[in-house]
Amino acid sequence: MIMLVEFYRAGDGRLCGWIATPPHRRPFQGSTMAAGRDLPHDLTQFTIERALDIRDGFWGLLSHGGSFASVPGRKPTPQGRALVRAHHAALVAVEGVVNGHYQSWKRGEATPLKAALDTMYARWLAVADGERLALEWPVRPLPSALAPSRSGRANQRGATSSRRTPVVAAGRAPSARPPSCTARSAASSARA
Repeated sequence: MIMLVEFYRAGDGRLCGWIATPPHRRPFQGSTMAAGRDLPHDLTQFTIERALDIRDGFWGLLSHGGSFASVPGRKPTPQGRALVRAHHAALVAVEGVVNGHYQSWKRGEATPLKAALDTMYARWLAVADGERLALEWPVRPLPSALAPSRSGRANQRGATSSRRTPVVAAGRAPSARPPSCTARSAASSARA
């Protein structure tokens, strides 16, 4: 299954927005942000999470019904909020991974995602105002997270998770990749 995500330019190219269509659901409007002369934040996040096969980051959780305040077109649900809470630690870790690769790429430093980011940047620059860049997010099972207790918080008393938080440093190949953070080849990343 896939979630179709269409990024578009608006406001004479100054803005970027996106529309997502999860499998068997209606499309919804995502965030709108400044486009500038760079890869927009959500497109950067999409590119890096997809290239590293990160399943419990923003896009993976969104494809499973996650509710985020930054996504105006999706009505928050108790299940969507619980999903995001259950994977909060992974979300924070993924944001660090994404920022590390993005900053390395921007500075011209080594990152295994240079080809994927270069390709996506070229594709983004080719999008004219009113056109859409259609991308596919593969919907795969989420890694397990700590089970929420009745209070909605993760059960901390003696609970452990067999899933490691995804950590892939920019410029380094991971020595032991957690299941949610498996790097793909540059060729398959370029297809993103």
